[in-house]
Amino acid sequence: MPNINSNNNSNFEEIYNQYRQEGQQGAAQEIKAEPGKEQIVAVRKNEDGDIIAFKTASGRELDYITALDDAKSGKLAHVDVFHKYGRDIIRSEPDGFDGNNLDNLPTF
Repeated sequence: MPNINSNNNSNFEEIYNQYRQEGQQGAAQEIKAEPGKEQIVAVRKNEDGDIIAFKTASGRELDYITALDDAKSGKLAHVDVFHKYGRDIIRSEPDGFDGNNLDNLPTF
């Protein structure tokens, strides 16, 4: 019985990189404002680099608590709220595309 992996070992990384690149391209195409939801387009950070406010495509500037409330009620596109460190935290939906991560957005 032939070892099917012996001929393909050198291709694993190449195949995975192609898969990841195609996924990133697909994610970039999917990242469009969802009807009825606002898209976060910029963030404000404090001196420690923590995100303290958000700006939406419509121009609204949201403090962290308001953004949390909007995210929990489904008003913000492409973000999740999760509980960590004893509090709720806003983060980008994990989609394999780094360009829309909250930390990578422009600042305002």
